[in-house]
Amino acid sequence: MSTHARGTVTATRYAPVPSVHYDLVPARRLSLESVARRTGLHPELIRRFVALGLVDAERDHAGRLVFAPGAPAALGRVERLHTGLCLNYASIGLVLDLLDRIDRLEAALRRSGARSEEPSWT
Repeated sequence: MSTHARGTVTATRYAPVPSVHYDLVPARRLSLESVARRTGLHPELIRRFVALGLVDAERDHAGRLVFAPGAPAALGRVERLHTGLCLNYASIGLVLDLLDRIDRLEAALRRSGARSEEPSWT
């Protein structure tokens, strides 16, 4: 609050200052070769998974595929669905979408308090 004249008080309101975030270290990315080494999958198969949308990837400044640190786990999930349930790669995309949707719905139920952490059969 500020006082301009004797006996008058005006409230001064300032616009909120937006927070600025600077990354001091660039986000860690994995190359196609390192993901292939970690997962044991052929790089061409990983490229196919990217084309099918089963795993997310970006391109670096040189046009090479780069992956988030969680990509090996996502690729492992794809391979487990393929070998464990004998699903083709086209249907794996649908299953992954459904599993993600189930996770979001369960998280929303937990936040609302409608569902406890423990299963109903315990």
